[in-house]
Amino acid sequence: MTALTLPVNSFPHLIIVGGGFAGIELVKHLSGKPIRVTLLDRNNYHTFQPLLYQVASGGLGPDAIAYPLRKLIGPMTNIVFRMAEVQRVDTLNKEVITDIGRFGFDFLCLANGAQTNFFGNKELERNCLTLKSIPEALDLRSQILQEFEKAINKQQADGEMPELNFVVVGGGPTGVETAGALAEIRKNVLPSDYRELKANAMKVHIIEAAPRLLSAMQVASSSAAFRSLQQLGVDVRLNTSVQAYDRDSGLLTLSNGEVMQTNTVIWSAGVKGNILEGFPSEIIGRGNRYRVNAFNQLEGLPNAFVIGDVALMHEDPAYPQGHPMVAPVAIQQAHLFAKNIMRLIEGKPMKAFSYFDKGSMATVGRHRAVFESFGIRLHGFLAWWGWMFLHLMLLVGYRNRLIVFVNWMWNYFTYQRAIRIIIRKYVPKPE
Repeated sequence: MTALTLPVNSFPHLIIVGGGFAGIELVKHLSGKPIRVTLLDRNNYHTFQPLLYQVASGGLGPDAIAYPLRKLIGPMTNIVFRMAEVQRVDTLNKEVITDIGRFGFDFLCLANGAQTNFFGNKELERNCLTLKSIPEALDLRSQILQEFEKAINKQQADGEMPELNFVVVGGGPTGVETAGALAEIRKNVLPSDYRELKANAMKVHIIEAAPRLLSAMQVASSSAAFRSLQQLGVDVRLNTSVQAYDRDSGLLTLSNGEVMQTNTVIWSAGVKGNILEGFPSEIIGRGNRYRVNAFNQLEGLPNAFVIGDVALMHEDPAYPQGHPMVAPVAIQQAHLFAKNIMRLIEGKPMKAFSYFDKGSMATVGRHRAVFESFGIRLHGFLAWWGWMFLHLMLLVGYRNRLIVFVNWMWNYFTYQRAIRIIIRKYVPKPE
């Protein structure tokens, strides 16, 4: 690392809100630069969200996909971290107001990501389980294991058991991967750990409002994912949406009028941006995202920038409706913004952002995955190994990569989910 030649306090101050993919990529590229940086996040760790479903299904422990932010920025002499809940932004006085105090800034970068989108349905928001954070993944894992224990205690011989009826709402990558993981639990875990239960009594459903799964991918990939889920015994419902879910009765109502009984509904049907108070409503666009120009700059606020999921950029000709809310976009925008903020400080013109799509992938289960990149489409065994290798390399920290690799190898050769411990009883959200 190049030593700074000027007193750090003389440098402009940049505040970054959010320690996700965009936030940590940005601090990496600004380390050792002539700028003061404060990173704010409600947690003291970075979460590798693509593997949250494996924590929920018992394949990985939470420490395998979390990386301490202080360990990351510890060697970075011009960067500090504060664990804080950001409440609002005072753009007039250039201050970020948090639960631990106020932070003044010269430049602001919002990289606080996305949250689950229930499209205004408060009943579903209150009653469904979600999968956007480690606590939520642990809640889901506990709920799944608790339902198995309840089913054994009931010893119900005939008829469907709501304890063993699992419904995943949303046919995107998270929904497909979660449904596949649940199907593998039914196939490999129930026969060994829950011998009193009939494995075929456990039902896994995936409900998608669109006419196909993985709608962001090619039709061939969607069809391959559909076939893989069916081979695993997952009930796939397309062109169907959820209308209501009553937690107390366990009744889930679908758009076609059908009513299912289940104690576990996992919502992965959409995301929206995390918006902070203090910004004019006219700069909030589709998907609850901030409207930004080609330099990720907020409209009317030249010292405020937004990158990642919460940024809505219409100026990229290839994406007139905004970029997809995925990690590669966040990483590329952070990489460019690190250069642009230095160019801005030096009085040089900034460069416009253009997203380079390297491809998409999703896994369904053992030896089952779909992969698209540069016109090449794979599904099955090769796509599955490619998915594992790429996710392993994207993890932050060598320790995390080693832990994940060892767990994956254990799961692969033993056909077992390594972590099946109810560490805290899941209690549904109050009314």
